[in-house]
Amino acid sequence: MELFLVGIGTGNPEHLTLQAIRALKAADLIIVPRKAGKDDLSELRLDICAEVAPDVAIREFDLPVRDLAEPDYAKRVNDWHDAIAQVWMTAIDGAGRVALLVWGDPSLYDSTLRIAARLSPAPLMTVIPGITSIQALTAAHAIPLNDINEPVVITTGRQLRDAGWPPSARSVVVMLDGECSFQHLPPDEIEIWWAAFAGMPQQVILSGALGDIGPEIIETRARARAAHGWVMDIYLMRRSEKS
Repeated sequence: MELFLVGIGTGNPEHLTLQAIRALKAADLIIVPRKAGKDDLSELRLDICAEVAPDVAIREFDLPVRDLAEPDYAKRVNDWHDAIAQVWMTAIDGAGRVALLVWGDPSLYDSTLRIAARLSPAPLMTVIPGITSIQALTAAHAIPLNDINEPVVITTGRQLRDAGWPPSARSVVVMLDGECSFQHLPPDEIEIWWAAFAGMPQQVILSGALGDIGPEIIETRARARAAHGWVMDIYLMRRSEKS
């Protein structure tokens, strides 16, 4: 079996690379996950397939639910990934060239590669990079990711909440943050650029001083989640040089 992990950006068909389009067209089967309460995500994948690879067979499958009762976080995630690998194998069912569409890029805060490593027998795997949500964020705001000769830290909401601002960092990108963890920071001298559904038709962006715009981001995010049943958001924060 050949497995193509195809980065699809944020779900906008215009974000697909030529390499991604060719891989989807050449596949014998495209497998599409369904996640409870997030039908829009599978529909976006199906729309992309219909537009760029209408003649390729598609097989949908239900994603297992993570066991939130398991207190050990690492075990909870590992068990979940094992279960996902099993349903992948069932969905693939002996197909030769198989493609799986991955939000953003399979390399950045994504578990697709870890799940694929659990498949048996191991497939011949090709990873096709896609536009990341970080690129979509900076493009939406028309800003660079970093200042001249300045490093950037990419972290999660959980890390920001538990550990605070990363030491020695001036620019911080925060992903996978369902709690608006910037609320735990002293807002003085921090600018924030926030986007929900970056690069998609329903994109929403806000920016400004964290102390001024933070409450509006929280309210806007809640409305977007209520309207769509889910929300994908990301933000960049930068401290002033004197802070």
